[in-house]
Amino acid sequence: MNKRKIGSAYEDQAADYLTASGYEILERNFRCKIGEIDLIAAVRTGSVRWIVFTEVKYRTTDMYGRPEEAVTAAKQKTIRRAAQFYLQKNHLPADTPCRFDVIAIMAGEIRHLKGVF
Repeated sequence: MNKRKIGSAYEDQAADYLTASGYEILERNFRCKIGEIDLIAAVRTGSVRWIVFTEVKYRTTDMYGRPEEAVTAAKQKTIRRAAQFYLQKNHLPADTPCRFDVIAIMAGEIRHLKGVF
């Protein structure tokens, strides 16, 4: 299987995990000239509806580090800028509650790291 198909399979796993956890998937593989966001979801916490921009990372082993360590400062900056573009494109107010999460998958374990950047 090529890397794109493998990545898609892990993104499917992450989307299923989020859906089972009460999230609504709004977009998958959102692309714009600035960059890409793997999953964009919405979740309600009390009376607040959050837009959650999620990066999915996977590793088969931790030989080269944990999956979340691959979300570098440069990658975070790109995701933030792409998220701003998404909000504008969808006519959402600048003060829309947003969060940046990472779903790390390794050895069959899914870890959902909320608000990590």
